[in-house]
Amino acid sequence: MVSIEILVLIGISSALVFDFLNGFHDAANAIATVVVTKVLTPHQAVAMAALANFVGAFVFSVAVAETIGKGIVDPSALNVYIILAAICGAIAWNVITWLLGLPASSSHALIGGLIGSVLITSGTAFLNFFGIAKIFVFIFFAPFLGFIGAGFFTILIMNVFWKQHPVKLGSLFKRLQLFSSFFYSVGHGSNDAQKTMGIIAALLFSAGMMSTFYIPIWVIISCYTAIALGTYLGGWRIVKTMGTKITKLRPFEGFCAESSGGVVLFLTSMLGIPVSTTHVISGSIMGVGAVENSKRVRWVTARKMLWVWILTIPATALISAGSYIILTAFL
Repeated sequence: MVSIEILVLIGISSALVFDFLNGFHDAANAIATVVVTKVLTPHQAVAMAALANFVGAFVFSVAVAETIGKGIVDPSALNVYIILAAICGAIAWNVITWLLGLPASSSHALIGGLIGSVLITSGTAFLNFFGIAKIFVFIFFAPFLGFIGAGFFTILIMNVFWKQHPVKLGSLFKRLQLFSSFFYSVGHGSNDAQKTMGIIAALLFSAGMMSTFYIPIWVIISCYTAIALGTYLGGWRIVKTMGTKITKLRPFEGFCAESSGGVVLFLTSMLGIPVSTTHVISGSIMGVGAVENSKRVRWVTARKMLWVWILTIPATALISAGSYIILTAFL
């Protein structure tokens, strides 16, 4: 038998690896638009996004972390093996979708992992169906909000600047896009890093290392550091999908997509709703393209992405259930 202390250490390390991969996998969300519009080089963009991810630690409460830690399953049903299995399922799905170049949701992978590992141990008795339903609704509602918001920003800007020369307009929005990309990246870090905070806090609580559920300051700092490092070292496979295969972007369109995505992430973080940053920015990019010319949006790519979004929770639930069986057999 492995001691509980060793298992907790493995769990915390695995959670931080997941957080790192979350930043690595989702680097495209934060930088695709600003790279494709050539406002920043890839290296400059990821450095900016990594800094902005870390800034999120000092902007928001930990409402999203609390939702993950106790709003999806009853904390009393959790143990170290269940949480380890959930993390394994989420990491596996992240790696699979990254290799395929598909923008999947790290957030929903983690949620699906929790659901799968609890189902195989306790059935449905300890699942919070209201919390799960809210998250499932936002799989569709969050990108819809991004779509509508980006469409609104695009129409507004097109009407305000319709007399401006295209060259002059491009120069202006290249500068403005620096702010919108930073704004979106702060929202990205705040919503995504909190999910790992909730998992680590649940791990400590279930192991009896905390008498009440709360988010320690060292957990907050370590999770933001991990996601910032992951963003900085993130690969470029998904940048191509996000930045070129949905619709072609220019600086003012990138500004609209980032601004809309940032607003949605800020609102959901304040409300404690864990959403997918991938879904939000994808919906925002589609909204920009649909307003200008719906034929410019590559709806085939959009449909492929939608199927990945729908499959994420059940797929990671299955992987984490299998991971639980393997972990308990060997540990």
